[in-house]
Amino acid sequence: MPAYLLDVDTGIDDALALAYLAALPDTEFVAVTATHGNVDADQVARNTLALLELCGRPGVEVAIGARGPLSIPLTTTPETHGPQGIGYAVLPGPAGQVSARNAVDLWIEHARARPGELTALITAPLTNFALALRREPELPDLLAKVVIMGGSFYHQGNTTPTAEWNTHVDPHAAKEVYAAYRGRQPEKLPIVCSLDTTERMELHPAHVEALARAAGAAAPELVLPGDPEGLRSTSGNTLVRHLSDALRFYFEFHRHYDQGYLAHVHDFFAAGVAAGTLEYTARPATVDVETDSPLLMGTTVADFRGLWGAPPNARVVSGNNPEQAFRELVSAVGSLARRVG
Repeated sequence: MPAYLLDVDTGIDDALALAYLAALPDTEFVAVTATHGNVDADQVARNTLALLELCGRPGVEVAIGARGPLSIPLTTTPETHGPQGIGYAVLPGPAGQVSARNAVDLWIEHARARPGELTALITAPLTNFALALRREPELPDLLAKVVIMGGSFYHQGNTTPTAEWNTHVDPHAAKEVYAAYRGRQPEKLPIVCSLDTTERMELHPAHVEALARAAGAAAPELVLPGDPEGLRSTSGNTLVRHLSDALRFYFEFHRHYDQGYLAHVHDFFAAGVAAGTLEYTARPATVDVETDSPLLMGTTVADFRGLWGAPPNARVVSGNNPEQAFRELVSAVGSLARRVG
């Protein structure tokens, strides 16, 4: 049974990633931890609890770690994900409670208890993971696999001209994480899903319509560019309705920034890489993060040719297959929505 430690900043695309993993057979959510990012950490935790319950996964321990970056003030992004982090969706209040335990303690405890068994997926700024590595430097060897959504190498940044959002929120944490992987065995290096490939994951209104159809929704789910902004779904399928409302906000955001009526679903792709269900290729590289220059703060740099004379500390995803990925998404999440109603 695939077993996951997740760190998220839920987040529209984090929500889609969680729904996708919840849809896969035999997925075990060992723990899900909340990091500040798209919204503050407390809101992230509430969103995550509510979404897991909506996806038929009650009882998962959801914990908060750090409530701010290591060295700089916290920035959130309500204009991208909405004031509560999930667009226009208003999730039911969760029945469960946020854990009183610390996220870092949970990661270390579970990794030590199940060495070589757990896959870590981090779709948020790397603050909690950096703190866990400070406490347990052998975490890279204890975890079976680590997948990180973050960074931008040969692609324009989505927060500054050169920096991707997750890395820009806490560049010092990202720098520490990559430094902790220097000298590790190649198979233990984190798989990094950067904007170079995640921005190829363009979800369109037709995908929402197909998902609702796969869920057996009674009426077509039409989220159209000509609709009034803020229109809400009336779907009788609860999961379809909430995902549709979240994605409509994301479509509108991307259109406001002249990217088209679409959504870049970065975190879903990273989740599929972690699950081993999506096609991708990766290249070893030595990755570092700029933390001193105000102009380039949060910029990730990958040395693919060994020019720095330092060993690789990451496997950077260099290719993917969006068509295959969206077929998989529609099939899996559509089936989940059919089951949970």
